[in-house]
Amino acid sequence: MDFKYDIIVVGAGHAGCEAACTAANLGSKTLLITMDMNKIGQMSCNPAVGGIAKGQIVREIDAMGGQMGIVTDRSAIQFRMLNRSKGPAMWSPRSQSDRKRFMEEWTKTVSNTPNLYLWQDTVIELMVENNEIKGVKTLLGVTMKAQAVILTNGTFLNGLLHFGKTQIIGGRISEPASFGLTEQLKSLGFAAGRMKTGTPCRVDARSINFHAMTEQKGDDDFHKFSYLDTVKRELKQMSCWITYTNEQTHEELRKGLKDSPLYNGQIKSIGPRYCPSIETKIVTFADKNAHQLFIEPEGVDSQEYYINGFSSSLPLQIQLNALKTVKGLENIQLYRPGYAIEYDFFDPTQLLHTLETKRIKNLFFAGQINGTTGYEEAAGQGLLAGINAHQNCHGGAPFTFGRDESYIGVLVDDLVTKGVDEPYRMFTSRAEYRILLRQDDADMRLTERSYELGLAKADRYQLLLQKKEQQAALLSFIRNYSVKPAQINPFLEARDLTELRFGCKLNDLILRPQLGIYDLAEAIPELKTKIDNIQIQPEEVIESTEIIIKYSGYIDREKQIAEKLHRLEDIPLKGRIDYQKVNSISTEARQKLMKIEPETIGQAARIPGISPNDVNILLVLLGR
Repeated sequence: MDFKYDIIVVGAGHAGCEAACTAANLGSKTLLITMDMNKIGQMSCNPAVGGIAKGQIVREIDAMGGQMGIVTDRSAIQFRMLNRSKGPAMWSPRSQSDRKRFMEEWTKTVSNTPNLYLWQDTVIELMVENNEIKGVKTLLGVTMKAQAVILTNGTFLNGLLHFGKTQIIGGRISEPASFGLTEQLKSLGFAAGRMKTGTPCRVDARSINFHAMTEQKGDDDFHKFSYLDTVKRELKQMSCWITYTNEQTHEELRKGLKDSPLYNGQIKSIGPRYCPSIETKIVTFADKNAHQLFIEPEGVDSQEYYINGFSSSLPLQIQLNALKTVKGLENIQLYRPGYAIEYDFFDPTQLLHTLETKRIKNLFFAGQINGTTGYEEAAGQGLLAGINAHQNCHGGAPFTFGRDESYIGVLVDDLVTKGVDEPYRMFTSRAEYRILLRQDDADMRLTERSYELGLAKADRYQLLLQKKEQQAALLSFIRNYSVKPAQINPFLEARDLTELRFGCKLNDLILRPQLGIYDLAEAIPELKTKIDNIQIQPEEVIESTEIIIKYSGYIDREKQIAEKLHRLEDIPLKGRIDYQKVNSISTEARQKLMKIEPETIGQAARIPGISPNDVNILLVLLGR
């Protein structure tokens, strides 16, 4: 071993694994350093991947040739497409995973990726010369050199666990924290802060009365995360269960508020707004007499269950007393209590859109170190950081995502332009172009770009080309096939639908909310023959084709809006104006422009506190 690498990735969580595999698959000699090789891809909190907007991120990662979707499908024990009652822009895939199998799949992936090496150790210092990264030093006294370093430290930087009044230093339960990096980075001029997250207790299924709960089964259809037709769900599918807290539960919880780290001053950092602890729920939503809980399995061969919705750092006995008042949990046995964790993060406005730091060349941050929360947000950042670390090492151009191109693009632009004042979580509402960023078409949006980059491989690209060809043929048939009233009216009459007075194109029938391609195939033999001849992933092709037809007006309108706003993205700004000398814009605008140093007029327009008038003045100063 010469301990010389192109890229070193620090931390083997969701961001680190994705970053390391991405860089290695692009051809960089990559080292992944982890404190524990038995915890690669550990699901620190809930045993699930995806959800609202998060599921779209995972499909984007897969479309790019990343690994998270593949690992999730192979470890899935329940899959559901959320928000099916809403339009397809809101559909979000979510999967329960077997926690142990998930880590095993990630371990197999990183262990068998060419160009990727592993080292078990703790990084305690960065090697920096002339504001450029040169490598790292470890707790074991090893010096490792690299052209680029990606920090994906998760919750380990100065991590502190809270179990009621009991405080334990650690990055996760039973795992040590990491020290030294925060202090060094602050000495180099980086602004750091503290955040808090938490997790519920884990319980023994043998002590749960599932008969008192509502069963929630998964979907039994073709949907999954990976676009590859060779990746399947392999494990037994399991149910989740729903129950609710009640007033007695809340009364037991209130008894512990005086000893709650969140309310007695013990925790001073900010927690996630959209995944609050149960004690925060009963204080913030004091008028609600019940809160929904999801009882989720941790694995096919395990009795361990996760109580989603009951995150807490209250004392153990308070947690136990409260849970025993919940229907179905009267005789509950715990494996371990819930806890909160505080950790260091760094203001993400100190990053470029490539996730490279502005202060130190070739140093990248990805994941919770940037103030985000969630496996999916972390993995998306890891993928982008891995790409750009490789590009920097080999003379490639910077790679970024547009806001109209991916949820990853929305996430990163929000982070580096707006910063964070609480743990950032992705939602569909954060994307102004969500009809363009659907979960069904991430491969259509991103795979070709990734193939040109060298990340998506030939088999994935050929699969995309086949799907495009099949979709184009189906769309052409539907838009050109003429339907006569005599042919279709008996079918419409049987379903109590308005009959045709004149002939029309098949496309016009599919525009009806009550009708879909599969429905009409029952009445039109030529359509049935057409869909029966689709050889590659027919369900995906048909679903995405139907969405394109039914929502074509909305899709075209968003494309037009995005194209107009692209003009602002094409106007470079960084380094062209001395903001201190511009008195015609507000003091707040000058301060924020100097802090963020936006790359383009488009990015400047998205900075909070920058008004449309400020943007117009900048355009005038640029002579535009």
